[in-house]
Amino acid sequence: MFKIFKRKSKTNATPNVVPKHIAFICDGNRRWAEQRGLPPLMGHKAGIANFENLVDWYFARGVTTITFFIFSTENWNRSKEEVDYLMDLFYTELKKNKKHALEKNLRYRVIGSRDRLPKRLAKMCDELEESSAENTGGTVAFALNYGGMDEIVDAANAAIANGEPVTRETFETYLDTGDLLPVDLMVRTSNEIRISNFLLWKLAYAELMFVPEHWPDLVKSEKIWQRTLDEFARRNRRFGGGKKANYAGKKK
Repeated sequence: MFKIFKRKSKTNATPNVVPKHIAFICDGNRRWAEQRGLPPLMGHKAGIANFENLVDWYFARGVTTITFFIFSTENWNRSKEEVDYLMDLFYTELKKNKKHALEKNLRYRVIGSRDRLPKRLAKMCDELEESSAENTGGTVAFALNYGGMDEIVDAANAAIANGEPVTRETFETYLDTGDLLPVDLMVRTSNEIRISNFLLWKLAYAELMFVPEHWPDLVKSEKIWQRTLDEFARRNRRFGGGKKANYAGKKK
């Protein structure tokens, strides 16, 4: 059973080993707000504060791809008030991200189905991707209306429709995340110890890290950001072999 990350590993950190792709499950926004006597929706607003500084900090240290799980296919079961608030918040944030992409030469991706999104939000997703497609300073991906099993089923159906057998490599081309690196490190906040249908294919060889802080605390804490990199550098990634081989960002 996985344990909440609270201790330092006994293994010494390997210098200069950085996850090329780090993925975050952004959990605990409502709990963060409730602990402070705030309306639960304010936790979502706090969860995007300082977001761009987090991105810039990780890229400055060698990370090349960051994915954020911000809304799952199951999250539609929340109240209409909360869902509507989130859709408006996402629209505002993605609109701001267009400027960030231009200033920092970043490519933005929005993975997941556009089908149930409000039209203006779906259009903003398209505009953000199109306007930043040629940028080379790093990739930021938002998993929005995303489910890992749905992604794999959709890819399998696309491969069947194409009528040709697939390999691991060619199957990836049918995935919505096919152009992204495999995940090296997945971090989940708020004492939750599961992956919740997130990036199932890309997480195949990922290191998993579960932290007690709620997402609004992590998003503004450089100390926690550094802790994630330190912990990754201590992990012994053997990829099925017998010797230590920390091949961040490489496919098996």
